[in-house]
Amino acid sequence: MPAIKSLLTPHERDLGEGVIVRRFLPAKAARSVGPFVFLDHLGPVTLAPGKGLNVRPHPHIGLATVTYLFEGELVHRDSLGYVQRIAPADVNWMTSGRGITHSERSPDVEKTTRLHGIQTWVALPKALENVEPSFAHHDSRSLPKISRQGVDITVIAGDFLGEHSPVKVFTPTLYVAMEFAPAASIRIPAEHAERAIYPLDADITVNGTTVAAGTMAVLMTGHGVEVTAASPTKVFLLGGAPLDGPRFMYWNFVSSSVGAIEEAKRRWEADEFPPVPGETDRIPLPPPPVAASDPK
Repeated sequence: MPAIKSLLTPHERDLGEGVIVRRFLPAKAARSVGPFVFLDHLGPVTLAPGKGLNVRPHPHIGLATVTYLFEGELVHRDSLGYVQRIAPADVNWMTSGRGITHSERSPDVEKTTRLHGIQTWVALPKALENVEPSFAHHDSRSLPKISRQGVDITVIAGDFLGEHSPVKVFTPTLYVAMEFAPAASIRIPAEHAERAIYPLDADITVNGTTVAAGTMAVLMTGHGVEVTAASPTKVFLLGGAPLDGPRFMYWNFVSSSVGAIEEAKRRWEADEFPPVPGETDRIPLPPPPVAASDPK
């Protein structure tokens, strides 16, 4: 039985100031993996003095954003009034629900800094797409840590190998960061229906099949797999229960309803989303031909 369902390679997007992101989800071969509908790998990048990530206020609906950094720091500001600096191995989890506005910026642009991290979007269940927006920060010390056969594991959200993250999730979720020592190996159980694995720095093997660094492998359902790394590497493991129906995506809006996305577009253009305190600028709605993507 093959262990790998599909291999995903990213397309790149330039955020300015030399900050490049590699986007893996959504993809033609996998519109989502568990509740995850979006994954960006940011950096690593060295930012010269006066340079930094500068994402102006923008809206979200129907999802939760999850930010996890390896290097550097970012400052999150949102329309609920939260101002939160995120450091490496912390978790910022923002639930947009019916609508939220936020910005993300580098805090220390006067000095040379490094920036490297992963940002994902989790689609909310249909019954919770219009929930009240909320924000939660989890210090790295609050996240469960596991060590197995040369692999150091942090459970970012959901559960893995009997450990449960304190991050509130809405459906069964798998979201794990792993650090492999040379020649380390770990068995990934089949306890979650959908799973994908992403090696950042060096190739890995999954049941003996090579997955190149910078490639995401979507795993077959229902079978445990043996993952081995000959060289040190960071590895992300994500997934969970399948979505409870198709999702549409337009810009920063995710919904099971095209009508809800159209209404969110109208609200943003009409300046009806709540503002971020202290911010005076915002990102305009992208013009056509950008359109809602096909559902999963």
